[in-house]
Amino acid sequence: MNQASLNRIAFQTILTKEILRFMRIWVQTVVPPGITTALYFVIFGALIGERIGEMGGYRYMEFIVPGLILMSVITSSYANVVSSFYFSKFGHHVEELLISPVPNWVILAGYVGGGVARGVVVGIVVTLVSLFFADVGIHSYLLTLAIFVLTSVLFALAGFINAIFAKSFDDISIVPTFVLTPLTYLGGVFYSIQLLPEFWQQVSLANPVLYMVNAFRYGILGVSDISLGVAFGIILLFISVLTIFSLSLLRRGVGIKN
Repeated sequence: MNQASLNRIAFQTILTKEILRFMRIWVQTVVPPGITTALYFVIFGALIGERIGEMGGYRYMEFIVPGLILMSVITSSYANVVSSFYFSKFGHHVEELLISPVPNWVILAGYVGGGVARGVVVGIVVTLVSLFFADVGIHSYLLTLAIFVLTSVLFALAGFINAIFAKSFDDISIVPTFVLTPLTYLGGVFYSIQLLPEFWQQVSLANPVLYMVNAFRYGILGVSDISLGVAFGIILLFISVLTIFSLSLLRRGVGIKN
């Protein structure tokens, strides 16, 4: 059996393990984002939205749909990888991968693929929930799918890096709580940055989540505060940097061999 076949089997094994892991506890991994999204629609969409009126040419309920979907995708993709890889370290299962003839990029691709899979499943669930509250079509299926997958990949990579550096269970919750959540809530999920004063609009441009949310919103609604070319450039840049950094950490055994 050649190396390419071995790599394919290794990738499929890791990916299958990751998918079975979160699907086995679907009540904890898939259902909560749907319930949370429904609450967002009831509180922000139905109650507050009626007072806000239209935003970006759409009812407020429809305007927040893309952001809520992507917010769930971001959280789920990140959480799946950071928890799975950290527990592999904690249980000393990762050593089996490190001593096997499996390239680091296959290991990384397997875990990231699992994060993307969970992001896709949760994204579908949240989308179905949103249909009960808003009548939203798809402006561009290709663009929507592209941003959907690329965002999942980016935050799965971020979760992988968090897991590598984590030394305790507390460490895997610090970044989601103090970094990921603020970036997401301030990333234009619930508002258009056009409503902000000029200074805060410029500050908002430093938030990478803003580009993903607006590109995804354009894919669904056809409106965006950000240039699509710039958004894709930012997303691909972050993916490239995080991929290189992740492979470098694996090669050096940071947080694993010591």
